[in-house]
Amino acid sequence: MSSTYKLNHTDSFANGDAKSLLPNPENGFTHLTSLAQSEKAVQELLLQQTPMQATDDHLVEFSEALRTVAKALRGAAEGKALAQAEAAEWKRRYELERSKNVELQHKELSNGVYADESNGQRMEHLAKSPRLYAQEISSNGMETICSHEVLQDGGFNSFNNKLKRKASFKLSWGCKGMANDQHKKEIVSFERGNISTAERSSKQISLTWESDPQTVLIITKPNSTSVRVLSVDMVRWLRTQKGLNIYVEPRVKEELLSESSSFNFVQTWEDDKEISLLHTKVDLLITLGGDGTVLWAASMFKGPVPPIVPFSMGSLGFMTPFHSEQYRDCLEAILKGPISITLRHRLQCHIIRDKATHEYEPEETMLVLNEVTIDRGISSYLTNLECYCDNSFVTCVQGDGLILSTTSGSTAYSLAAGGSMVHPQVPGILFTPICPHSLSFRPLILPEHVTVRVQVPFNSRSSAWVSFDGKDRKQLEAGDALVCSMAPWPVSTACQVESTNDFLRSIHDGLHWNLRKTQSADGP
Repeated sequence: MSSTYKLNHTDSFANGDAKSLLPNPENGFTHLTSLAQSEKAVQELLLQQTPMQATDDHLVEFSEALRTVAKALRGAAEGKALAQAEAAEWKRRYELERSKNVELQHKELSNGVYADESNGQRMEHLAKSPRLYAQEISSNGMETICSHEVLQDGGFNSFNNKLKRKASFKLSWGCKGMANDQHKKEIVSFERGNISTAERSSKQISLTWESDPQTVLIITKPNSTSVRVLSVDMVRWLRTQKGLNIYVEPRVKEELLSESSSFNFVQTWEDDKEISLLHTKVDLLITLGGDGTVLWAASMFKGPVPPIVPFSMGSLGFMTPFHSEQYRDCLEAILKGPISITLRHRLQCHIIRDKATHEYEPEETMLVLNEVTIDRGISSYLTNLECYCDNSFVTCVQGDGLILSTTSGSTAYSLAAGGSMVHPQVPGILFTPICPHSLSFRPLILPEHVTVRVQVPFNSRSSAWVSFDGKDRKQLEAGDALVCSMAPWPVSTACQVESTNDFLRSIHDGLHWNLRKTQSADGP
């Protein structure tokens, strides 16, 4: 192909274009016509190759953009098909319910005056009590609550009384048949066809032992002399005075045995398989350190987590309300019960690679108690992240990165990036940008039931990096996506007083929140 290309240009020179480029004999370059033509042909070839390469680069970028658009169109088509199927199901159920109501009305009108009092009582019961179909699950996986009520004005002895029926309705949750959403039906009730939510019986969650705790796991902060001294005294007291079985980390067991051979009663584990079974053996978990120790203890449990009693022996204390000086009195009260606890929700996250053989082939699931962070790493380019909430487009993040935080982590990295402080028992996901290149990008707080997907687009100038509670850093290439949702296993931490009191005290003591000199009361 290159020879043909050169031949065509040589022909153009032969047709007269090269005559103007013939060397001047006065300059001493005679008899070099063929050489000049060859050099000119090479230069023309090089000039023609540069726009071809640029065109190829634009074609590659354009094809990547088309691929992104194709994926978005496919997602929109799937969402539209799902919505149409759901609408058809709703219409079918509405027509069925309507036909049943019409048949019931004709039947009751044809009977005329009710013969006995029992029929009147039956109709009065129908008038006052709605029918609830709490266990109905439709074909599209939506869990449904139905309300149906018959209301009458006047007595039951008149044939001309007309029945009035309040419109029936349904409440549905997209629980996909999962049993962990059953609690949503328990907080919703119907009173004469109106929706109401059940009041909380207590503002504070309380834990009461049905049987005495038998096994305790102690997690300690490493490389701390004060923590090591306290752990020795605590293990000895729990064993001799309370008769508890005690688990410690392998590192701590070696430290205890180096202190005295009498600590051979402590138990530990050898591999990850034994760690995965700890929640079936441990009744209570004690941490000696700061908030980082609580995060480490929670990360050991990939499922249910035993109640945690956190003692403050670190620099921060947002999750560690207990002081080590009174540890015996604290543990006495906790082992006796009841105790107030704070349920701290966790996020479960997994990465879906673009190179995966299946579209929904995820990597290992990660559980985080504070936050998952997506940043640009060492790249000098801004991150370009496409964010979706339940398949609805949220925004495109252009900045240093994005933080998806729990409410327990609202006082950590999210707060430093400009996010709000949120009570840890508020179930939600904090959506906080890191140094966004936009004046209008404000943080969001999303409900707990949504699924957030953050994807690196194919036209991104660089890759991104994701970390989970500051650990397990992984790279996200173009096309990769991070999916986050609320985990079904919260972390319960014991309270010194109660949840709200501990939270307010932690932001006052840890952050010196809103502290200033009081304005003088002296007037003019």
